[in-house]
Amino acid sequence: MGVEKVSSAAPAVLAVSQLCKSYGALKAVNNLSFSVQAGQCFGLLGPNGAGKTTTLEMLEGIIKPDSGSIFYHAEVAGRRHFQQLGVQFQQTALQDFLTVEETLRMFAAFYPEPADIQELIKLCDLTDFLTQDHKKLSGGQRQRLLLALALVNQPQILFLDEPTTGLDPHARRNFWMLIKQIKQQGRTIILTTHYMDEAEQLCDDLIIVDKGQIIAQGSPQALLRQHFEGALLQLPDPGFIPSLPDGHHASLQGGQLCIQTPDVQQSIQALLQQQVQLQGLLVKSATLDDLFLKLTGHALSGVTMEAE
Repeated sequence: MGVEKVSSAAPAVLAVSQLCKSYGALKAVNNLSFSVQAGQCFGLLGPNGAGKTTTLEMLEGIIKPDSGSIFYHAEVAGRRHFQQLGVQFQQTALQDFLTVEETLRMFAAFYPEPADIQELIKLCDLTDFLTQDHKKLSGGQRQRLLLALALVNQPQILFLDEPTTGLDPHARRNFWMLIKQIKQQGRTIILTTHYMDEAEQLCDDLIIVDKGQIIAQGSPQALLRQHFEGALLQLPDPGFIPSLPDGHHASLQGGQLCIQTPDVQQSIQALLQQQVQLQGLLVKSATLDDLFLKLTGHALSGVTMEAE
């Protein structure tokens, strides 16, 4: 029997069709469908508990979906495909009492054709702590080591599951630069994150997931153009939602009055007419955080939108 294939003029590196996974009454992943092209950084965004990690574990062959299909290079996903992936998990247990270099060489020994260790050391900037016990690394150093381990088998598709969670801002930005370098090598990256700024920095295409379902899909720029026009105003909650001209939308969120406006000057004039204090006013462009709030009615922190 031949390998089942998906008919496509330009097959995606990864294609997912109607993927579902439940745990009892909880639908962790509910009918997800998307595709990833070669060389992309593709993002799965959403709050903790949205189903991102469960989706990745199915794509990596760790758990089986209840229903739906996964295809790599237009072939039904199987053991051969899963063995060719690179994976950086949220949590990885490493052998005790080994240095960074010893850990790298141990993992390399698992594969018949590993990557060049010296190239990995240079790429992931590990030189300064090669002889250090991996348990004594900082958060950013450990993540760079784990990334090098995910690249040991020379994968063309790399999975990163919330790789910058818990890192300080400086370490996060250093890690972003590293991911961009890896992408420049032509690798495809599948990234899960609940940091919307991270997705805007790194992702060519993405899905936003909430409660196991896709609520938006596209490039960051296209999604923001589709859902927002003009600018966003934020100022401390005045205790009421003011009346605004047509085309302006206001909401209360986290102690802030948020206004989506096509005309900043017109909005400010309307606020002044209603004696709203402008102290603390912030004018900004929309972000993916704002998009998530608009689509779900709650921020990533779970704060509910009160009115519009």
